[in-house]
Amino acid sequence: FLSPLLADAEMLAGPDPELAATMGFSGFGKKARTFDLEAMFEQTRRTAVERSRKVLEAREREKEDQAEKEFRSPCTDSSASASSAAGARSTLSQRETASSESEDSPDEELTGPSMQSQTSAQGSAEDTDDDDDEDDEFIGPPLPPGFKDSDDDNDNDDPEEEDNNPVKKIPDSHEITLQHGTKTVSALGLDPSGARLITGGYDYDVKFWDFAGMDASLQAFRSLQPCECHQIKSLQYSSTGDVILVVSGNSQAKVLDRDGFPVMECIKGDQYIVDMTNTKGHTAMLNSGCWHPKIKEEFLTCSNDGTVRTWDVNNEKKHKSVFKPRSVQGKRVIPTTCTYSRDGKLIAAGCQDGSIQIWDRNMSVHTKFHCRQAHAPGTDTSCLTFSYDGTVLASRGGDDTLKIWDIRQFKKPLNSAERLPSFFPMTDCCFSPDDKILVTGTSVKKGGGSGKLFFFYRETFQKLYEIEVTDASVVRCLWHPKLNQIMVGTGNGLAKVYYDPVKSQRGAKLCVVKTKRKERQAETLTQDYIITPHALPMFREPRQRSTRKQLEKDRLDPMKSHKPEPPVAGPGRGGRVGTHGGTLSSYIVKNIALDKTDDSNPREAILRHAKEAEENPYWVAPAYAKTQPKTVFAEVEPEDDETDKPEWKKRKI
Repeated sequence: FLSPLLADAEMLAGPDPELAATMGFSGFGKKARTFDLEAMFEQTRRTAVERSRKVLEAREREKEDQAEKEFRSPCTDSSASASSAAGARSTLSQRETASSESEDSPDEELTGPSMQSQTSAQGSAEDTDDDDDEDDEFIGPPLPPGFKDSDDDNDNDDPEEEDNNPVKKIPDSHEITLQHGTKTVSALGLDPSGARLITGGYDYDVKFWDFAGMDASLQAFRSLQPCECHQIKSLQYSSTGDVILVVSGNSQAKVLDRDGFPVMECIKGDQYIVDMTNTKGHTAMLNSGCWHPKIKEEFLTCSNDGTVRTWDVNNEKKHKSVFKPRSVQGKRVIPTTCTYSRDGKLIAAGCQDGSIQIWDRNMSVHTKFHCRQAHAPGTDTSCLTFSYDGTVLASRGGDDTLKIWDIRQFKKPLNSAERLPSFFPMTDCCFSPDDKILVTGTSVKKGGGSGKLFFFYRETFQKLYEIEVTDASVVRCLWHPKLNQIMVGTGNGLAKVYYDPVKSQRGAKLCVVKTKRKERQAETLTQDYIITPHALPMFREPRQRSTRKQLEKDRLDPMKSHKPEPPVAGPGRGGRVGTHGGTLSSYIVKNIALDKTDDSNPREAILRHAKEAEENPYWVAPAYAKTQPKTVFAEVEPEDDETDKPEWKKRKI
């Protein structure tokens, strides 16, 4: 198909150079080159065959090396090389015959190796891969009997050791400290993904911490007081992490979004109604609250009015249902903590009479399970939490105990730990992510030692481990299952995060590796700038440049950057009068001493300034400079001798 073009090029360039120059082909100074397509195809075929032969030889050589490593026999080398040579020759002969067949049949335009050679190459590649896998498992001569590889032993024993020793699963090798304030951190909350932490305290503040956005300075990105002057009792993210439940010391729980803006506020009940079922909301201080684990719009609160109420986020005008715990005598008793079971079907409350009462969520009249003497009467049960498998309930009592219960046999605790002091009505306990360890904190008096975090084995309640947190009480503790990190709130305003670089995920690991941001100068507006895009050019203000550049220019200006001189203390110096004290009396005395004028004659005092006012008018005179008549003052008459006048004519003073 190139022959007509080549012929035209020869005709234009060769015989008639003038015509070629006219047509624009003067660049063809020589005769055009002819191409032999058959020779080109033959050259390509030979190159492909040569390349395939080299690849096969390399693979056969690898096989020989592997066989030598496995069997260590010199005889196999010669046989393998012979077989490889024979295989290579047979493969080459097959390819040559296939190429000759392809040349003989012009209809089939096939280039490269034949299908048979491709399948043989694929088969050899698969064999090579299998051999590589086997060699990865067994490299070198077989091991002597009774010998074990140390690496294999370590790999096999590590998981077994971790299973047998739960202490190794506690992530406490590293810690960071978040400074919430100076008062007790009484509430902690982590969203389900573990990206944000919220802390609340007795200082009424709620602070938001973003692990991904923080640097090593560990500063909260937002602080607010959602409930004004009420202590924060509980904070919790919903199951989806988009809203936050805030329970404080007032009677109305609040729901905030992720950024701290209010979503809803529960209604306050009528405190003059005796039957709490007929009120729309709580009438006394709240104690605790939590979200439903499955239904994202429902949450639970308990209060000093003796009720446990469920709410819907979309209906703030009235509660959904009311549960009223009762004592043995049937009297009202105050619930101090409440929680849902893991499946959300049960509601549990710990009461001031020491009882734990559990209701079916759909039946609010009678309890489904209850234990009257769970803790000492008159103490505040500070926490109830269900295990992840849903069969075990842990309770942290105000009687310095931690107990674990099987709700199917609710009369007697499975295990109990004592001498765990608790001074706060919200001291926490929680389960580890694998459900094998139970964690709680202890309280200490000021100067009475360090608050500790205790870890108990769930099955035997043996104390596995303890962490000395700080020289104050440990109030809140939270072990996040996704992050595998432990958050602790203390009585001196600290929120600590314990983590392990290997066992933990994200969380505190994200912020500790970031360097502190360089502090920038406070950028303040030098003057108010009004943006008027449609103003006329004569009224348009010049666009303000960067504040930082303006500050740098002001720094170079000696007038703007002049530091005000401090007031002179003591006697005056440098031409400045010294101060004589900072009181009002000293100021008055100083001014009286400086004022030497005698104002006994008011007329003279006024006329003293007449000449200056006439020469340099300032206030009124300039406005009437052309129309004002010349001022004429009365002349002073000499006083007559009034001694000769009768008494009734004398001037009375």
